[in-house]
Amino acid sequence: MTDSVAAPLTRFLVLHDYGMGGSWWWVHARSAREVRETFADVEVVDSPDTVERAESWDLDEAEVGATAMPDGLDGLKAKRDAQRGRDGFGAFADREILWLRRRWDYEDEDDRTVYLMEVGADGRRLRQVELTSGGPGLKSDPDDWPLNPPVVDLFDPDLVGMEISRQEFEGAWLRARHEEAL
Repeated sequence: MTDSVAAPLTRFLVLHDYGMGGSWWWVHARSAREVRETFADVEVVDSPDTVERAESWDLDEAEVGATAMPDGLDGLKAKRDAQRGRDGFGAFADREILWLRRRWDYEDEDDRTVYLMEVGADGRRLRQVELTSGGPGLKSDPDDWPLNPPVVDLFDPDLVGMEISRQEFEGAWLRARHEEAL
């Protein structure tokens, strides 16, 4: 871990948002970063209102260094452990903004949509361009999305191959149109 072993443990509210729902736990760790570095695809929720509400929930608790983890959290730790030794692990963990080209594969093999995304330090999209065939692309931002959960885990080594430059993203953003403008 990157944090001092001597730091005291603190209890963090942790969420794995899987789209239309999520799993929650209390995790004891030295820092929020240690939580994100230990478990894949989670966020540390620090909204005082949410933390206060969660106090009344019957959530499983775990210590970051424990050998046994609650259901669900164990799989996220195993996923992170598998990523840890790979090239690119944590390469973007400290980035404030990241620009990515990401392909979304749907069940229909003909629908392999490509998105250019501007992503914040929490893994949430800030802006996005959906590339279209022969057109300028469709741009959107949080005002266009009913939900905006984290879409990337900045410790994930697979992101390294998806990075694009800010200039590439901004060029596509300037050329793109909002859907209602087409």
